[in-house]
Amino acid sequence: MLIRPLRESDLPDVLDVVYRSMSVVRARIAIAAGTAPPDPDAAPPAGWPERWSAQILHLLGTDPGGAWVAEDGDVFGVGLALVRDKLWGLSAYFVRPDRQGTGAGAALMEPLLEYSRGCLRGIIVSTEDPRAARRYRLAGFTLHPTMRSSGVVRREVLPVVDGVRLGGIGDRDLCDSSDRRTRGAAHGPDHDFLSERYQLLVCDTLTGSGYCYVDKDGSPIQLAASTKKVAQRLLWSALALSPPGATVHVNHLTAAQEWAVDVVLAAGLSVRTEGYLALRHMRPPEPYIPSPAFL
Repeated sequence: MLIRPLRESDLPDVLDVVYRSMSVVRARIAIAAGTAPPDPDAAPPAGWPERWSAQILHLLGTDPGGAWVAEDGDVFGVGLALVRDKLWGLSAYFVRPDRQGTGAGAALMEPLLEYSRGCLRGIIVSTEDPRAARRYRLAGFTLHPTMRSSGVVRREVLPVVDGVRLGGIGDRDLCDSSDRRTRGAAHGPDHDFLSERYQLLVCDTLTGSGYCYVDKDGSPIQLAASTKKVAQRLLWSALALSPPGATVHVNHLTAAQEWAVDVVLAAGLSVRTEGYLALRHMRPPEPYIPSPAFL
């Protein structure tokens, strides 16, 4: 087994590892929810390879020292870590299902953690996989259980929200400032990536400020705000963008995010526990909703 830096030419093999690993996670989620698990041999959904390719190449460009693969002739594991200011985050960590439990995950984690040297804080959005949770706890992370919410928004309860507008390139400083206030580090170049792919909502008033990236279904991808009231305005505005009948997801909420739990319950979404927010030398950021990719 060889642990080596990720190369751009590894991308097809890496995508296969990610998709196979995520299929196992999706099957576990479906079983827990009482629904039929997806076909593990089904082709990736439309747009999935392009979205993940862009994300991987972005991180390879910004953090080449945090991009690693495990191989034995074939690539069977991948790890991507990033550093923003003095915050280290684990963006992706996958080992092909048939190679899990062989020590490959521990070997792959070593250079990823080495990349965190000099950082003051660490953050990981983790699945509920007990092996991953064990790995992160052994690395010194505190495991905060998280909630996953989903459902169709009850449009009749959507409130009239003022002070929220569409954002643009001129809001980069506001976004970075919101990041530093909530999690102690700006996202920097990740805002360029996110703003090209998602709708940006911004609130900038005398009483507070913040931002939220929203996907085409009205699901918040990432949110940071100076106050809970501003965060609720942004979340309600995101949900209002959901097309009628679309399933919305608001995920990775810790107990510190009751402001968000109140909104999703009022909007008619269901809530259940799933996974962890693993943190080192920091408390759960609030008011905040992390993205798994850029944390």
